[in-house]
Amino acid sequence: MDYIRYTIETREEAEEIVSCLLAEEGIDSLEIDDLLPVDDSIQGGNFEELQPDLPEDDGSCRIRFYLDAEGDHTELLRRVRSALEGARAYADMGSLTIREERIRREDWQDKWKEYFHSFSIEDILFVPSWENPPADLEGKTLIRIDPGIAFGTGRHESTELCIRAMRHYLKKGDAILDVGFGSGILSVVAASLGAGSLAGTDIDPICKDAVAQNMEANGFCFDPARFYIGNLAEDTGLRKELGEGCYDLVFANILADIITAMGPDLRDRLRPGGLLITSGIIDFKQEEVEDALRNQKLEIVEVNALGEWRSIIARRPE
Repeated sequence: MDYIRYTIETREEAEEIVSCLLAEEGIDSLEIDDLLPVDDSIQGGNFEELQPDLPEDDGSCRIRFYLDAEGDHTELLRRVRSALEGARAYADMGSLTIREERIRREDWQDKWKEYFHSFSIEDILFVPSWENPPADLEGKTLIRIDPGIAFGTGRHESTELCIRAMRHYLKKGDAILDVGFGSGILSVVAASLGAGSLAGTDIDPICKDAVAQNMEANGFCFDPARFYIGNLAEDTGLRKELGEGCYDLVFANILADIITAMGPDLRDRLRPGGLLITSGIIDFKQEEVEDALRNQKLEIVEVNALGEWRSIIARRPE
């Protein structure tokens, strides 16, 4: 399968606006290319590497996303263009020119290697297959992760928030449900931290191959019968297969509007006392999601932030 790469020419100050507008159209796997300098405090630190010297920052930004080359995206692109033009009242959006380029599947997979390198979150070290891990791994949990063409590497703030929450709350033997599992990054980390059982849902069939590869690359047995392709909010059969009240932790690293709509379905998967860890919530949606979770009789335990992104953790009462 080939893909069309769409590149939006915009400005750095409009990055979050463009990202949110695309997310509202279901486009949430993005490449962002700008000239913002890396903070000196993390050079060679959290990124495990020195960043290359960049030209002087001119404020320009390119945001890229990919769509199936065989589909008809005329109406979707019309809505995207309309939404972007409507945002000019709020920020300098730049030219908003959208360029199209056909990308072969093989080229898409190799493109990730230009952007994805080893990095750490607390004591967890993530290393792609094309890089060698350091010789000294003392005190580190090594995770091999290849995003391929499925969303999720751990580098995005929303995924990092989930991983940090998991590091804090997961207990050995816990039953885990990963809603919107993507590349399986959260499931792999959960298995590495001693989860007792894993299940997941996603609407994209390609994700199942990705999570299988990443689980097996880390030495874990992948149970395809427990990772489902389907929409939890719409599929009663899927809800029945997953069961009710049987998960200690449910992860939903998706979008605010989807979390809000799926509130009852997420709550019903939790056992009494279980925790729902949500992420992928842009800052101005935080209150809306909190209200929706409270309406489902869930108790807000904490809210964490990285940049403009929020993670809301809620508990189902005993």
